Amino acid sequence: MTKAQEIAADLRRQIENRQLAPGAVLPSESKLMSQYGYSRETVRAGVRALIEEGLVVTGWGQGKYVREDYPPVVWNWTTLESRSRHANAVEGQTAGDQWSSAITQDGQSPRQEITVSIVVPPAHVRDALTLPDDGLAVARKRIRYIDNRPYALADSYFPQELVAGTLLMEPRDVAAPGGVLASVGLIQTKYRDEIAVRMPTRHEAELLALPAATPVAEHTRTGYDADGKPLRCMVTILPGDRHKILYEVDTD
Repeated sequence: MTKAQEIAADLRRQIENRQLAPGAVLPSESKLMSQYGYSRETVRAGVRALIEEGLVVTGWGQGKYVREDYPPVVWNWTTLESRSRHANAVEGQTAGDQWSSAITQDGQSPRQEITVSIVVPPAHVRDALTLPDDGLAVARKRIRYIDNRPYALADSYFPQELVAGTLLMEPRDVAAPGGVLASVGLIQTKYRDEIAVRMPTRHEAELLALPAATPVAEHTRTGYDADGKPLRCMVTILPGDRHKILYEVDTD
C-alpha cells in the first residue's frame, strides 16, 4: 500500500464509521500533513482518490467535504402519470401537478421554479414530437426542490399549436381534472420512455448544485394520443445520488 493509499484508506474508514459525518469538511491539507507526516503532494493524492470514488466532493464553495446523504425519492413511472391516478386524486391534492402531490404525501415539502417559453427544441425532442427543423414548441422548464434542496430538472415540450392559450402557458403549478392536456381534449393513451445514464452538463450541475463525480439519469417520456400523434415530450434529469426509478411490467 502506498502512502497515498494509506491516507485514503484511513479517511475512508472515518467516513464509513461516521467519524467524518456526511457534509463534514475535511481537515485542511496542512492538518493532514501534520497528522500523517507525509508531504502535501501525497496528502493531495490520497484525498483525490476519495474524490474519484465519490466519497469526498468539491462543491461550488470552498474546501472539500464528505458527500451528503440525500433521502432517495422513489419514482414509480408506471403509475405516476396514469389516468387512474388522476381520477382518484382527492380534494387538496390537485393544487399542483402529480409530482408535487406525491412528494407531499411522503411528508416532504415540494417546490418548483417554473419558466415557460416558446423555443426551437433540442434535436432529440424535435424528433420525438415529429416537428420540422424550424418547428416551435412550448417549453415548461422546472427546477424541482424537496425541502429546499434541488432534486431534479423537468422540462416538458409541447407542439406550440396544441397548447397555445391553455394553462400550460402559465409559469406556475397548474392542474385540471384528468390532467391539463386531457382537459383540452388531448388524451395521452401511450408513453414511450427512454433512460440514459451520463455525467451532467456544467449547466445541469450548477442548477442542481451537484458535487463532482455525480452521474445523472436522463429520463425522456413521450406521450401519444390514440392515433399515435405525439402530444408531449418530457425530459427529466435525475441526480444518481438522490433517486430510484421503479417500473412494474406485466408479463403479457
